[in-house]
Amino acid sequence: MKLAKLSALIIVALALIVPVVWTGKVQGQGATEAPTGFDTLSNGMVTQAVHETDRAVFEERDDIADGLGPVYNAQSCAECHNQPVTGAISQVTEFRAGDVNAQGNFVNPTISINNGTATIPNRSLINDRAICPAVVTDSNGNVIFNFPNTQVQARISSLETVRTFRTSLNTMGDGFIEAIDSNTLLAIANNQPNQSGGFIGGLFIQVPVGEANGALRGARFGWKNQHASLLSFAGDAYLNEQGITNRLNPTDVTSLCDTVADPEDHTGTDGLADIDHQARFMRATKAPSRDSVAAASSDAQIGQQLFNSVGCNICHVSSITTAPAGTVINGGAFTVPAALGNKIIHPYSDFLLHDVGTGDGIVQNGGQISANRMRTPPLWGSRTRARLMHDGESLTRNDAILRHAGEATQVINNYRSLSTTQKNQLIAFLNSL
Repeated sequence: MKLAKLSALIIVALALIVPVVWTGKVQGQGATEAPTGFDTLSNGMVTQAVHETDRAVFEERDDIADGLGPVYNAQSCAECHNQPVTGAISQVTEFRAGDVNAQGNFVNPTISINNGTATIPNRSLINDRAICPAVVTDSNGNVIFNFPNTQVQARISSLETVRTFRTSLNTMGDGFIEAIDSNTLLAIANNQPNQSGGFIGGLFIQVPVGEANGALRGARFGWKNQHASLLSFAGDAYLNEQGITNRLNPTDVTSLCDTVADPEDHTGTDGLADIDHQARFMRATKAPSRDSVAAASSDAQIGQQLFNSVGCNICHVSSITTAPAGTVINGGAFTVPAALGNKIIHPYSDFLLHDVGTGDGIVQNGGQISANRMRTPPLWGSRTRARLMHDGESLTRNDAILRHAGEATQVINNYRSLSTTQKNQLIAFLNSL
């Protein structure tokens, strides 16, 4: 018992010391605060007129004639990223599933469709919607889509024993996240064991950059850190969430009911395809702002100190500085502009994979070691969300905190040791983010 108490005290002391030490390493000389706000305004990377054009593409609803489906989850990016403004967080979930082989490793399933006459192989994403069966006519009554007896809706079988929901993530401020140097994330990962007495150590992985012929970069986007580039993310989401093929993902997952030639995302008269507009929109968004009134309250300010002292900030890193303007990233495909470079952001995330006892068992780009690890979700803007954690199944901040285990066990034990008043103060801080 004495040893456990001593361990907890050491972690608390380290957490109190580290923010001062680590801030000097993360923040660069001459860095300025990144612009924030739920106001739909550009962060300065592009003009407001260009930003509005890109937002319109992000909000555009696609239909069958545009290449929607054959299986899909949404008809626009904004369907899943729109609370409280376009690009922000959501309560919408997607469904993933898979199998476990004899060695205990996760295996992507083969999904049977159309009453077993066709399959979708190697796919953990089980789309909720499909364009068939359907008969569609134009305004003149001409039949333009005619598949009344084809069933493309994906369903799992009893073989898919690994099952999980995942909530849609915030994309506001993602341009700043993309502009973080990979070495910064690696340094955070390397420092965490020292901060936590060896209990915490985030997994840093590198993933292919689709627009740069498979060049690798430190991952940072998605619940499993599937992407490092916003253009790669846009291309992946366009295919897998809307079923729109594009130059980075040129083939539909099934040919059933597919009547539009691939790739379905074409370059416009401005030289940009939809995925280019979508990526530029995300890059030009401001970071989520805090509730300034709530943040100024004494409870929230004390709560922030408690958040640090119990050790939450070891993974939910409060301040990170982006790479300098002019830095070439994404395998040479993107150069950090002045609007995104050398900016101090407050995401409350380390963008690393951790096992905190809530892993969904799904493997994507991180190998089998990542099956029960999830990316630390940025807490900025989380006050606009009621369903918490990756699956949305925690409905209060206290419930979400207490679900943490694994690497976070000592931190959560520190939280449990707080008085009720102190816990409420820490949650008041979270409610200001």
